[in-house]
Amino acid sequence: MIIHNTDITAVILAGGMGRRMGGLDKGLIEFEGRLLVEILIAKLQKQNVNIIINANRNQSVYETYGFPVISDQLSDYQGPLAGFASAIAAVESQYILTLPCDSPLLSDQYIERFVKCHNLPENQCTPISVAYDGERLQPVHALINVDLFESLNTFLDSGDRKIDRWYAQHEFNRVDFSDQSDMFKNINTPEDQKNLLVK
Repeated sequence: MIIHNTDITAVILAGGMGRRMGGLDKGLIEFEGRLLVEILIAKLQKQNVNIIINANRNQSVYETYGFPVISDQLSDYQGPLAGFASAIAAVESQYILTLPCDSPLLSDQYIERFVKCHNLPENQCTPISVAYDGERLQPVHALINVDLFESLNTFLDSGDRKIDRWYAQHEFNRVDFSDQSDMFKNINTPEDQKNLLVK
């Protein structure tokens, strides 16, 4: 099926433990004078898409931005797939488009490229599209059909948490961001926070 921006809910994944940041909630880290979540919200709003935030801490802070905030249905910080599942359960759109909260260089063409890739005639029946940086897949940046909810829950119930192994159960498209590979630089450590420059 052909999709439009209105068929998508962008999910900002801010549910991690931030281990390499000393346990800080990375979505609420300040960068270039703004919090990371604010940077991403501003970029997504320009791209005319619904937004939700996946957070397992500081939910009341995230709620001040005026978007739905959902927590993982699985406890104990079980990774991005847990966020995917909780998002799919919460949205009314046909697709979610996931992105980590610690990547402030998000492309201004983020939504557009996923939509264009999916809407190619040969890709319209493929349930997942994953960003590709020119060298490898960036699996947390993905457009996912909510019809995969049962498959994802079955995978999580098995105890597996590896995104690539779940993707391998399905067909997926590569969305080419090889000309914008800097977009995937993220803030994992205090050093990254100091050295990464917003373009």
